[in-house]
Amino acid sequence: MKTNNSNGNHDQCEMFYYDEEKVNRLSLRIESKEFTATADIFKALSDETRLKIAYTLTEDNELCVCDIASIIGITNATASHHLRHLRNLRIAKSRKQGKMVFYSIDDPHVTSLIVNTMVHSQED
Repeated sequence: MKTNNSNGNHDQCEMFYYDEEKVNRLSLRIESKEFTATADIFKALSDETRLKIAYTLTEDNELCVCDIASIIGITNATASHHLRHLRNLRIAKSRKQGKMVFYSIDDPHVTSLIVNTMVHSQED
């Protein structure tokens, strides 16, 4: 299918033509995926405080809530609130030892995602 589009926009094709086989194949693959959980992870990490917390957790194996709050410069209550959100999305996991709660990254894929995104964002 072809349609002319000569508005000079460099963000889109000047004419509309698509590869029907490719579109059909990839459309089926996209339709078979569930994106909600992944979108939720990106939404959680789009909050700068939660991203700082998650990044801090990639820098050490395990940190208590008090350590995280001090590193990030927030209150324990704020840190706990954000950490709970990260734990609910399986970005972070926690363990309690006596009166202390320690957090760590839940999965190496999350560490890769955070570290690679930070590296990418700092490239020229």
